[in-house]
Amino acid sequence: MADAENTILMETSKGSVKIELRPDLAPGHCDRIRELAREGFYDGIIFHRVIDGFMAQVGCPNGTGMGGSDKPNLQAEFNAEPHVRGICSMARTNQPHSANSQFFICFDDARFLDNQYTVWGQVTEGMDVIDQLAKGEPPREPDSIVSMKVAADG
Repeated sequence: MADAENTILMETSKGSVKIELRPDLAPGHCDRIRELAREGFYDGIIFHRVIDGFMAQVGCPNGTGMGGSDKPNLQAEFNAEPHVRGICSMARTNQPHSANSQFFICFDDARFLDNQYTVWGQVTEGMDVIDQLAKGEPPREPDSIVSMKVAADG
């Protein structure tokens, strides 16, 4: 494993996913993802918005897409990293500095999002698992994150 402190191990109801954090692109967002993962915030949260050919969104504690953690919203760290298959990026409202805990994983090219959403990581193993997530807004029987941990924590 390249860097255990910058590797997220996400166990979903469909299988295992490994995400490489990119603190070189978005240090504040990577800190938040690690912090929430270490607190167990993501454990049990559903993928509430899964659009075939676009992305799978997760991170709302009430499963509606309207909620977040009790931490302050993040300052945007928009970067030039392209939104392509496997990219992990922060969801937000139409306000640039409103990202909190929700994120999405791109199924396919979504380059129209470039420089408008903060890319903070990339799926390095398990995109086949992401592809299997139940589709819908919200899905009728949504999949969930069973556990999400920082690899360095064992």
